[in-house]
Amino acid sequence: MGKKKISVGTWAYIWGGYAEDPIPLETALDRVQELGFDGVELAAFPPHLAPEDFPTRASRLEIKKMLDDRGLGVSGLAADFNNVPPAAVKPSEYLEVVLTNLDICHDLDIPKLRADTISPPTEIPGGMDYETCFWRVAQVWHRTAEVCANEDIQFIWEFEPGFLFNKPSEVVHMVYAVDHPNFTVLFDSCHAHMCAVVGSRQMGEKETLPGGVVQFAHMLTGKIGHIHFIDSDETLHDDETSTHAPFGQGVLDFPSIIKAIEDAGYDDEWWPMDLCFWPQALEATEPAKKYMDDLVAKYG
Repeated sequence: MGKKKISVGTWAYIWGGYAEDPIPLETALDRVQELGFDGVELAAFPPHLAPEDFPTRASRLEIKKMLDDRGLGVSGLAADFNNVPPAAVKPSEYLEVVLTNLDICHDLDIPKLRADTISPPTEIPGGMDYETCFWRVAQVWHRTAEVCANEDIQFIWEFEPGFLFNKPSEVVHMVYAVDHPNFTVLFDSCHAHMCAVVGSRQMGEKETLPGGVVQFAHMLTGKIGHIHFIDSDETLHDDETSTHAPFGQGVLDFPSIIKAIEDAGYDDEWWPMDLCFWPQALEATEPAKKYMDDLVAKYG
C-alpha cells in the first residue's frame, strides 16, 4: 500500500465559527485542492450536502463532478441522524435515514457512513433503564450494519464525550454487542483522550485508563474502522464535546497514537484530520495539513 491519503472534514467550515456565515462547499474544495489534500470527508448537512437539497442522483452527481474536477476523493460521510436517536425511535425510522445517506455514498463513491448515539451522555432517554437502552442501540446498529454491508458501505460509530456511551468500557462493550463485521469504531484522537484520560461527561462513576489513548486503541483491536487526527487541549467546546485543537496546541503524542492504532489493526489508506468547531478552521487548515504531511512522511 502507498503513502496514507490525507483528508479534512468539511463540517469544520459550516459549524463553530462559521455557523452564521458558512463557507460554501465549492470554496472549501478550492482551498483543500490548493493545499494538496488527497480528499475530504463530507457532511450531509446544510448548506453543503443536505439530502433534502440533493434529492436526485443527478443533483448529487453535480457534487461528484466538483470533487472529480479537483482530483479529490472522499474518505467518509457524516450523516445527520439528529432527528432519529437510535435509542429513542423505531428501527424503521432510523433505517429510512440510513438508506437516504447510502444513496449519497453510492453516487459520490464514499466508502464509509458515520453515526453517533445522538442522545446526551449523562441521562438515559425516555425513562428506559440502562441495559434496555444499551441493547436497543446495539440492535438498531446491528441491523444498520447489515443494510450497509449489503450496499458495500462500512458503518462506523464515532464515540465522543458529548453523546451517550462514552466510557472506554462502554465503547468496547458496544462494538462487541452490535456483533457485526461491518460495524466498527471511528477513533478520533481528541475524543479518545477526553474519554480515556479526562473522563469528560461520563454518567455515574468516572472511568479513565492508566494507559490513556494508547490503551484505549489496544482495547479496540480489530474494531477500529476509521480515524480522525487532531490535538486535544483537554477542554470541551461549549461544555459539550471535545475541543478539536489544532496540532501543537494540545497534549497528544501522535507517534505513540499512530503506533497504537496500527497495532490495533487499522490499515486503511485514509488519515483524515478534523478541525470541527475550531473558530478559524479555514485559516488553521494549512498548518494542520503541513503537520499531517510530516506525520505521513515519518509514519505513513
